Amino acid sequence: MPWSKGSVGMDKYDLIMDAEQQFAREVTLGVIVTRPLTAWHYLIPGFFIIDFLRRGSAIRQYTQHFMFPRKLAINVAAAEQQGQIGQSVSTDSIDSVKSWLESLNLYSPELVQAHLVLIDILSAHYLKLLTAEGDTFNLLIERAYQARGHFEEFIETITAAENEVDRQVMDLLGGNPKVQEKMVAEQQQIAKRRQKILDEVF
Repeated sequence: MPWSKGSVGMDKYDLIMDAEQQFAREVTLGVIVTRPLTAWHYLIPGFFIIDFLRRGSAIRQYTQHFMFPRKLAINVAAAEQQGQIGQSVSTDSIDSVKSWLESLNLYSPELVQAHLVLIDILSAHYLKLLTAEGDTFNLLIERAYQARGHFEEFIETITAAENEVDRQVMDLLGGNPKVQEKMVAEQQQIAKRRQKILDEVF
């Protein structure tokens, strides 16, 4: 029988996913360099609107890419919490990752494997959060990891997995310098925001 959010605590599931989406939005906003408002923005208001729409599109796109493995991972965690984890869940994850990467023209066996490693790490993390007590994301982290050092270990592990995904993407794109610059900026923003969470919780 397939798992349902209601049976694992819909509020907690949504709380975790909402926090991850907010994290992705903050990363994108941190990467976007605010352009100085010139006279053209006052004389031609449409320039400001176009700039605003571009930023909104960037946020949506990054959030979609950021959330894809996380949605798979929390579904795996929810299934495991209900004792429904099995080969079918793993197969579903592999097929979903393959289809998603093919739709982005970024398929390679190595990149699929890098994503599966990332999903495994995330699903273990989400399982901790789903089984912890708390009504805020930070409280779930505090109860799940209990000590600053434990959460720091998770951050190091997830960062290494994310960096490997980025490396595989760069290999497929032939080392495009603009893409690489954007990835580095994203990695810096992710590190900054995870440090903030670490300091707030512990």
